[in-house]
Parts: sequence; structure tokens; C-alpha cells
Amino acid sequence: MTDWLLTTVTSVVDITPSARTLRLALPEPVLVLPGQHVDIRLTAEDGYSTARTYSVSDVRETRSIEVTVERLDDGEVSPYLVDVVEVGDPLEISGPHGWYFTWASGDDRPVQLIGGGSGVAPLMSMIRSREVDAPLTPFSLVYSVRSPERVYYRDEIRQLLEHRRMDLHLVHTRVAPAGSQRPAGRLDSAELAALTMNPSKSPTVYICGPNRFVEGCATWMVDAGHDPARIRTERFGD
Repeated sequence: MTDWLLTTVTSVVDITPSARTLRLALPEPVLVLPGQHVDIRLTAEDGYSTARTYSVSDVRETRSIEVTVERLDDGEVSPYLVDVVEVGDPLEISGPHGWYFTWASGDDRPVQLIGGGSGVAPLMSMIRSREVDAPLTPFSLVYSVRSPERVYYRDEIRQLLEHRRMDLHLVHTRVAPAGSQRPAGRLDSAELAALTMNPSKSPTVYICGPNRFVEGCATWMVDAGHDPARIRTERFGD
């Protein structure tokens, strides 16, 4: 897909107080890899248009995709997608884009995922694809989030934890859930090293989130002994 494509919103689900998941029906089958993103364009009646990039959070179907959007109060696109758009509405997209930050579905080599806030969205596309195509592939996720109500995909994450489908650690930075053994606080290098795979396993490391979070985690992983060539990052402004 290189041109703008008209899709139709088929599902709208509010997943946090400020984030919403949209499923978009595609007019033709499209292969989207776990970790890729699309651009969504809005056009006003006067002809003014603007577009923003959103990670694809589910690529398991070829005739539809899922994107999760976090509302930015000063944004031009996200407030409309989170607060206004409804089932049946058309949306223009282009893509998929981004080949570097992708997981080859079915690859059996170990994978370490590190997500900050909404940066978990492309990582979830990898987790979901792994559950279908390579459930025995070693996967580990460290997910840093401000508070329990801001956890994306909480039902799926709870199931992954309860059924021990993969190694998964939730790190709450501002408010910890009741009964949590870990007090609220930011990740540091020592904790990240303790929660992630040992460098001896040579995992491919995917890190996504705000700029400073990604830069810090990438540096800490290299300091812990991980091969810089196996660390892939995707970041956004904070």
C-alpha cells in the first residue's frame, strides 16, 4: 500500500480513560507485519488535511487491522479518533510503513519486549501473532505504565499472566495496584536487567515508548551485555 486507502471503522473500544482501539475494515487484503504502523489522514470540509502515525496493534487478519490511539489534548487527529469517530465512519490510511521494527511471525528465536505507556501497541501485535504462529517461541514483556487504569489490553495481559503464556512484568511508575509487592516508581538499570532475558540467550530486543524511556532502556540493555545489533527501537515525542 503506497497510496491513501479508504477504510471503514467496524469496532470502537475504549480501553483506558484516554485511549481507544479502532478496527478498520480494508477494501482489499493487505499483509501487515507485527510492529508496523500506518498513517491516518483527516480532511476538513475546507480541504485542509493532516495525518498522524499509529502503530498497528493486531495484524492477524488480512482484511482488517486494529490501531490503538492515545488522546493528545493538543493533537489535531487523536482527539477526533478517541472522542468522535463512530462505527461506520470512513478513515483514510496509508501504509503499512516501517520494516525495521518488525517481528517475523513464526520466528522461533527469543524475543524481549520493553514497552512504555502506549508504546506497548506494536508489541501487542507481536504477542498476538506469536500466540497464533509460534506459541512456543520464548517471549518476555516488561511493560512500564503510570497506573493500573492506564494499562492497555488489560484483559489479554491478565490472561497471559494467569495462564503463564509468557514472561510478563508490569511496572507501575506513579500508582501501584492494591496489594502490589512493588511500590510505584520508575524502572532503573538494575531492575530492567533483572526483569529481562539474560544476554546469553541472544534475544532480539524491541523497545517502544517515549523518547527518553526508549533511549534509557536501550542504553541499559547494552550495558547489561546485550548485542546492540539485536536492539530495535521505535519512539515518539514526550
